[in-house]
Amino acid sequence: MPAAAPLSESGVLTNRAPRTVLLIEDEESIGNLVRTYFARDEFTVVWLRSGEEALLELASQKIDLVVLDIGLPGIDGFEVCRRIRSRSQVPILMLTARDEEPDRITGFELGADDYVLKPFSPRELVARAHAILRRGRQAAYQDVLRLGEVEVRRSERVARADDQEVKLTNKEFDLLTVLIENAGLVLTREKLLDEVWGMTYPGDTRTVDVHIAQLRRKLGLQDLIVTVRGVGYKAVRE
Repeated sequence: MPAAAPLSESGVLTNRAPRTVLLIEDEESIGNLVRTYFARDEFTVVWLRSGEEALLELASQKIDLVVLDIGLPGIDGFEVCRRIRSRSQVPILMLTARDEEPDRITGFELGADDYVLKPFSPRELVARAHAILRRGRQAAYQDVLRLGEVEVRRSERVARADDQEVKLTNKEFDLLTVLIENAGLVLTREKLLDEVWGMTYPGDTRTVDVHIAQLRRKLGLQDLIVTVRGVGYKAVRE
């Protein structure tokens, strides 16, 4: 019987192709710590200290995950996130010392996939990176989903309404997918928060309300994503 594959630092099997993390962090101590722990988990780490450098790097090589600090010199992390999302769906995990809900919501609305507050556990950071990448792999092998005139192509992470592509953030896309998968069922805000953001998300359920409003506005789903007062939301089967 062949030997079992070894476990990585975070307890994940290591028999996989190397993946590349683009770390955008200007603080030397934090950058060294993050790079060390990702390298232990068999990631290739490209560490840059400014958003301007990082945007050039993204255009020149394949990146599997971006770990992005908000408080950067020059253009800040929010603007870097916005510019990345304008041309790429690469997963983005944001680092910040800010613990204000509006900042977190801004990050998610710009397309961040997860948010980690400083100071943080580097092992948890790597575990969250694995979770983001795992969700991306799972999404790539699903079928086309539909809700009214809206079509979701999971393999391409594309949403279309009336045959026109509609730009969604990653969280909006994931939220829409969960709603369509469970069409006809009432999903609580807490359930949606868990399914889309994960149990470790530090924010509250108002984040769900903000993203639902965006989906309705962008896709014209006011009548097909309904609010169940005091409970949550439901995608309506036609």
